[in-house]
Amino acid sequence: MQVSRDEVERRMARFKETAKRAGVKLTHQRLEIFREVASSADHPSAEAVLKALRPRLPTLSLDTVYRTLWLLSDLGLVSTLGPRREVARFDANLARHHHYVCARCGLTRDFESEELNALPIPESVADFGSVDATSVEVRGVCSRCAKEEIEESDSGDSGGDLGTKRSGQ
Repeated sequence: MQVSRDEVERRMARFKETAKRAGVKLTHQRLEIFREVASSADHPSAEAVLKALRPRLPTLSLDTVYRTLWLLSDLGLVSTLGPRREVARFDANLARHHHYVCARCGLTRDFESEELNALPIPESVADFGSVDATSVEVRGVCSRCAKEEIEESDSGDSGGDLGTKRSGQ
Protein backbone atom coordinates (compact mmCIF):
# COMPACT_ATOMS: atom_id res chain seq x y z
CA MET A 1 0.00 0.00 0.00
CA GLN A 2 1.14 3.50 -0.76
CA VAL A 3 0.50 6.83 0.92
CA SER A 4 -0.69 9.78 -1.19
CA ARG A 5 1.99 11.93 -2.81
CA ASP A 6 0.74 15.03 -0.92
CA GLU A 7 1.01 13.23 2.41
CA VAL A 8 4.51 11.96 1.62
CA GLU A 9 5.61 15.49 0.72
CA ARG A 10 4.06 16.85 3.93
CA ARG A 11 5.96 14.22 5.93
CA MET A 12 9.20 14.98 4.05
CA ALA A 13 8.83 18.71 4.77
CA ARG A 14 8.29 17.95 8.46
CA PHE A 15 11.37 15.70 8.45
CA LYS A 16 13.54 18.41 6.87
CA GLU A 17 12.27 21.06 9.26
CA THR A 18 12.72 18.84 12.33
CA ALA A 19 16.20 17.73 11.28
CA LYS A 20 17.27 21.32 10.68
CA ARG A 21 15.99 22.42 14.11
CA ALA A 22 17.79 19.49 15.75
CA GLY A 23 21.03 20.11 13.85
CA VAL A 24 20.82 16.71 12.14
CA LYS A 25 22.54 16.50 8.76
CA LEU A 26 20.18 15.62 5.89
CA THR A 27 22.20 13.00 4.06
CA HIS A 28 20.96 11.36 0.88
CA GLN A 29 20.64 8.02 2.71
CA ARG A 30 18.60 9.53 5.56
CA LEU A 31 16.29 11.26 3.10
CA GLU A 32 15.75 8.03 1.13
CA ILE A 33 15.19 5.94 4.27
CA PHE A 34 12.62 8.38 5.62
CA ARG A 35 10.91 8.69 2.22
CA GLU A 36 10.60 4.89 2.07
CA VAL A 37 8.90 4.75 5.49
CA ALA A 38 6.83 7.87 4.83
CA SER A 39 5.48 6.53 1.54
CA SER A 40 4.53 3.10 2.86
CA ALA A 41 1.35 2.17 4.68
CA ASP A 42 2.86 -1.26 5.38
CA HIS A 43 4.81 -0.25 8.52
CA PRO A 44 8.06 -1.61 7.11
CA SER A 45 10.74 -3.27 9.16
CA ALA A 46 14.35 -2.10 8.78
CA GLU A 47 14.96 -5.18 6.64
CA ALA A 48 12.08 -4.27 4.31
CA VAL A 49 13.40 -0.70 4.00
CA LEU A 50 16.84 -2.02 3.09
CA LYS A 51 15.39 -4.41 0.51
CA ALA A 52 13.36 -1.63 -1.11
CA LEU A 53 16.29 0.81 -1.24
CA ARG A 54 19.11 -1.56 -2.25
CA PRO A 55 18.47 -1.22 -6.00
CA ARG A 56 18.92 2.59 -5.73
CA LEU A 57 21.49 2.59 -2.91
CA PRO A 58 23.63 -0.53 -3.32
CA THR A 59 26.10 0.50 -0.60
CA LEU A 60 23.37 1.01 2.03
CA SER A 61 23.82 -1.26 5.07
CA LEU A 62 21.27 -2.65 7.50
CA ASP A 63 23.18 -0.93 10.33
CA THR A 64 22.70 2.47 8.62
CA VAL A 65 18.99 1.77 8.14
CA TYR A 66 18.54 0.84 11.82
CA ARG A 67 20.57 3.81 13.07
CA THR A 68 18.55 6.16 10.86
CA LEU A 69 15.21 4.68 11.93
CA TRP A 70 16.12 5.01 15.62
CA LEU A 71 17.25 8.60 14.95
CA LEU A 72 13.90 9.28 13.27
CA SER A 73 12.17 7.76 16.28
CA ASP A 74 14.20 9.95 18.66
CA LEU A 75 13.22 13.01 16.59
CA GLY A 76 9.54 12.06 16.89
CA LEU A 77 9.16 11.48 13.15
CA VAL A 78 8.29 7.77 13.27
CA SER A 79 6.96 5.49 15.94
CA THR A 80 7.70 1.85 16.56
CA LEU A 81 4.88 -0.62 16.67
CA GLY A 82 4.28 -2.95 19.54
CA PRO A 83 6.91 -4.11 21.95
CA ARG A 84 10.38 -4.50 20.53
CA ARG A 85 10.22 -7.97 19.15
CA GLU A 86 12.63 -9.81 16.93
CA VAL A 87 11.87 -7.25 14.21
CA ALA A 88 10.92 -3.64 14.95
CA ARG A 89 8.44 -2.04 12.55
CA PHE A 90 8.27 1.70 11.94
CA ASP A 91 5.31 3.97 11.20
CA ALA A 92 5.52 7.53 9.82
CA ASN A 93 1.79 8.07 10.29
CA LEU A 94 1.75 10.10 13.50
CA ALA A 95 -1.97 10.90 13.31
CA ARG A 96 -4.04 9.11 15.93
CA HIS A 97 -4.78 5.60 14.70
CA HIS A 98 -4.69 1.95 15.70
CA HIS A 99 -3.18 -1.20 14.17
CA TYR A 100 -4.40 -4.55 12.97
CA VAL A 101 -1.60 -7.16 13.10
CA CYS A 102 -1.86 -10.65 11.64
CA ALA A 103 -0.48 -13.08 14.21
CA ARG A 104 0.57 -15.47 11.43
CA CYS A 105 2.34 -13.40 8.77
CA GLY A 106 2.89 -10.06 10.52
CA LEU A 107 0.78 -8.02 8.07
CA THR A 108 0.14 -4.65 9.74
CA ARG A 109 -2.51 -2.11 8.73
CA ASP A 110 -3.72 1.20 10.16
CA PHE A 111 -7.32 1.83 11.06
CA GLU A 112 -9.20 4.62 12.79
CA SER A 113 -11.83 4.17 15.47
CA GLU A 114 -13.60 6.87 17.46
CA GLU A 115 -14.83 4.12 19.80
CA LEU A 116 -11.29 3.03 20.65
CA ASN A 117 -10.13 6.65 20.91
CA ALA A 118 -12.84 7.23 23.52
CA LEU A 119 -11.78 4.34 25.78
CA PRO A 120 -10.95 5.66 29.25
CA ILE A 121 -7.47 5.02 30.63
CA PRO A 122 -7.73 2.87 33.76
CA GLU A 123 -6.81 4.76 36.93
CA SER A 124 -4.26 2.06 37.76
CA VAL A 125 -2.14 3.20 34.82
CA ALA A 126 -1.23 6.32 36.81
CA ASP A 127 0.82 4.03 39.07
CA PHE A 128 3.17 3.42 36.13
CA GLY A 129 3.57 7.09 35.19
CA SER A 130 2.02 9.61 32.84
CA VAL A 131 0.31 8.73 29.55
CA ASP A 132 1.43 10.64 26.45
CA ALA A 133 -0.44 8.66 23.81
CA THR A 134 -2.54 5.55 23.39
CA SER A 135 -3.19 3.16 20.55
CA VAL A 136 -4.75 -0.25 20.28
CA GLU A 137 -3.09 -3.16 18.52
CA VAL A 138 -5.72 -5.61 17.32
CA ARG A 139 -4.27 -9.05 16.59
CA GLY A 140 -5.87 -11.77 14.52
CA VAL A 141 -5.48 -13.80 11.34
CA CYS A 142 -5.66 -11.80 8.12
CA SER A 143 -7.92 -12.81 5.25
CA ARG A 144 -5.02 -14.13 3.18
CA CYS A 145 -3.72 -16.39 5.95
CA ALA A 146 -7.24 -17.57 6.78
CA LYS A 147 -7.82 -18.40 3.10
CA GLU A 148 -4.51 -20.29 2.92
CA GLU A 149 -5.41 -22.20 6.07
CA ILE A 150 -8.75 -23.24 4.56
CA GLU A 151 -7.10 -24.23 1.27
CA GLU A 152 -4.47 -26.29 3.10
CA SER A 153 -7.05 -28.06 5.23
CA ASP A 154 -9.18 -28.74 2.13
CA SER A 155 -6.15 -30.23 0.35
CA GLY A 156 -5.27 -32.35 3.36
CA ASP A 157 -1.85 -30.69 3.80
CA SER A 158 -1.42 -30.24 7.51
CA GLY A 159 2.38 -30.28 7.42
CA GLY A 160 2.82 -26.59 6.57
CA ASP A 161 4.01 -24.06 9.12
CA LEU A 162 1.43 -21.27 9.15
CA GLY A 163 3.46 -19.36 11.72
CA THR A 164 6.20 -18.57 9.23
CA LYS A 165 6.38 -14.91 8.27
CA ARG A 166 6.10 -14.00 4.64
CA SER A 167 8.80 -11.73 3.30
CA GLY A 168 7.83 -8.16 2.56
CA GLN A 169 5.14 -7.81 5.20
